Amino acid sequence: MADLKGKTLLITGASRGIGLAIGVRAARDGANVAILAKTAEPHPKLEGTIHTAAKAIQDAGGKAIAVQCDIRDENQISAAVAKTVEMFGGIDICVNNASAISLSKLTDTDPKRIDLMFAINARGTMLVTKACLPHLKVASNPHVLMLSPPLDMKPQWFSGHVAYSIAKYGMSLAVLGLADELHDDGIAVNALWPRTTIATAAIEHILGGDKLMRMSRKPDILADAAHLVFMQKATEFSGNFLIDDTFLNTVGGISDFEAYKVDPSMPLAPDFFVPEEIRPPKGVQIAPLSMLK
Repeated sequence: MADLKGKTLLITGASRGIGLAIGVRAARDGANVAILAKTAEPHPKLEGTIHTAAKAIQDAGGKAIAVQCDIRDENQISAAVAKTVEMFGGIDICVNNASAISLSKLTDTDPKRIDLMFAINARGTMLVTKACLPHLKVASNPHVLMLSPPLDMKPQWFSGHVAYSIAKYGMSLAVLGLADELHDDGIAVNALWPRTTIATAAIEHILGGDKLMRMSRKPDILADAAHLVFMQKATEFSGNFLIDDTFLNTVGGISDFEAYKVDPSMPLAPDFFVPEEIRPPKGVQIAPLSMLK
């Protein structure tokens, strides 16, 4: 199978977590990675900066550029894309990973938080993709990947956190439209989403603390799934809404997922937005929601 040697990835929200894991996986092939994130100085609670992420990319065997960028600002996006192209000569893959989250009822959601989620999740994703398009159109096997869920329109995925869900689904609606819009340009546009919670800062500090972290999978599972997406022929693999373990199982042939667990002794916590009809691979056990309370 081919790899990503010499390919250039632009990844938003890549100073830590899933975005960084995707970059490190690509770097192991010898890829170039543009790290886009806001964190340039150490944060008291959140591990990682664009500079530590760039070092991780280099340590993994890739080349990196660290770019401080707020994707709410189109001028900063344009500058980040220009720096990436100046450094590496083009862009082959655009990964829209940056996201803001607030799991609160509408009555408890501050207007500024609503604006933040829409500006980053939906609007920011479209602006970053738009800025990358001139370079993707001349790339070999170009891909756009959104870290966003399948469009499963059930009230349970909206009730209690409607603003976040709409903003997050905005990324998936972009996949639905852009996969068709960019078909003739040969640019693949796909969505990838985890079946389980992933051990990231959002889980640790926002959702559930230590117990939920231990019931989560490592970001590596999404990194491996993203890498498998990028291996697909762009002209033939687009418009897909993928769940990480199902995709790795059916297309990648992986049947053992134990290594992705943070704590092998704990059951796996289900993530939001995973349709019931997309069943887990054989042997994968997901904890009932009652265990999370």
